Amino acid sequence: MIIIRLTARGSRYRLREIFTDLWSCCVEGVKWIFGFLDGAVYLAKKKMEKKNKVFIATSIDGFIADAAGAIDWLHDIPNPDNDDMGYLEFISGIDAIMMGRSTFEAVVGFDIEWPFEKPVFVLSNSLSEVPKKVKTKNVQIVNGALTDVLKLAHDQGFYVIYVDGGKTIQGFLHEDLIDEMTITIIPVILGGGTKLFSGGTRLDFACTQTKMFLDKIVQNKFSRVR
Repeated sequence: MIIIRLTARGSRYRLREIFTDLWSCCVEGVKWIFGFLDGAVYLAKKKMEKKNKVFIATSIDGFIADAAGAIDWLHDIPNPDNDDMGYLEFISGIDAIMMGRSTFEAVVGFDIEWPFEKPVFVLSNSLSEVPKKVKTKNVQIVNGALTDVLKLAHDQGFYVIYVDGGKTIQGFLHEDLIDEMTITIIPVILGGGTKLFSGGTRLDFACTQTKMFLDKIVQNKFSRVR
């Protein structure tokens, strides 16, 4: 119960001041409630939209690296405006990244700053700690069944996962855990190297989008048909 004591002098002004304060408190309370509800709805939607996505480039014959393990052929076509071919848009919708040890060590070995702002989960049975170069970055070494690793990520609030690295992508596909794939095709036939796809069972996908970049490079987006 709010008890208001007012003297005759200035009572009208004081009453207005009190009710103004009360109104401000109510408005702030309503804003907080709606902010809380918006956050809850956002998290609920994220949980419903759990997805594992691939964004990768291949040769015409389906290789992601040549026979020597090199990927310099990805940049053979001149790109004067540094078109990222949709990567920044893609990564902006990602919560976290999962990659295998080989891909992780290759990225660490590049003579560049750590390129990921999003959390990175490294799938490895041999690594025991994060290298010094990325010690201060949000990198976790994980192992175990893919479903268990995904649950670990989900429990931390990461629901949309970027799956990177040939063997890791194959592992996710073999367990039918890939929901979307964006595959950029570089117009070259390598004749050998590291395949993007290898073995497994039939999985049906629908091509939902096709784009062309630099008048030479085709990019297809596929969604899993379940």
